[in-house]
Amino acid sequence: MKPRILVSVGENSRFNYERAVEAAGGEPISRYCPTLDAGYDGLLLCGGGDIDPSFFGQENLGSNAIDRKRDLAELALVEAFCGGGRPVLGICRGHQVMNVALGGTLIQALNSTVVSFHQQEHGDILHILRCEPGSLLHQLYDLPLFPVNSNHHQALDLLGGGLYPIQWSESGIVEAIVHSSLPLLGVQWHPERMTGDLQRTDTVEGGRIFDWFIKLCRGEVSYGRQLA
Repeated sequence: MKPRILVSVGENSRFNYERAVEAAGGEPISRYCPTLDAGYDGLLLCGGGDIDPSFFGQENLGSNAIDRKRDLAELALVEAFCGGGRPVLGICRGHQVMNVALGGTLIQALNSTVVSFHQQEHGDILHILRCEPGSLLHQLYDLPLFPVNSNHHQALDLLGGGLYPIQWSESGIVEAIVHSSLPLLGVQWHPERMTGDLQRTDTVEGGRIFDWFIKLCRGEVSYGRQLA
């Protein structure tokens, strides 16, 4: 039986996430601002606009495209899934939502030198990331360094409770996180745009993230800080 994955999306972006979940063997159910429901095996938090900085105790210092309704829904979802010990995968904005939900903060606007390596006006930027030896991403790709896509102007700052970094950009930006005991993975990049028909020859294959996540939702892989 396919695991049912709640895909929390913005109002206009879902297709690539759904396709990646389906290709990995899951059943995606996409919702904008979904309400709490125990009938899902995993949660996928997708990309989108910035989180209202009031949720991490700051004034607006560069955040934009804020959707407080979505913020409230997704912060509540993270709390509920963590409380139930159910898997959560966060991508880009979702990676940041996970951090804020667990008490972390964000860099609201990367400085002009750093942001040029992470975001451009049209399309993705490619750059090289470094993995923690032995971590999930190191194991999935069997590489200490590998190229990914990138399109973000914010980043994690103070990490939330129980979260650990497992991947960094050239400038030291945290690009992936895991939890010490809860089945959580967040990545700042976009694996859904690096798989299937969108697979690129200049990055790693993003489908490995979704394959692992669906196996986790099925109980076919175990979880630990190193995610061995």
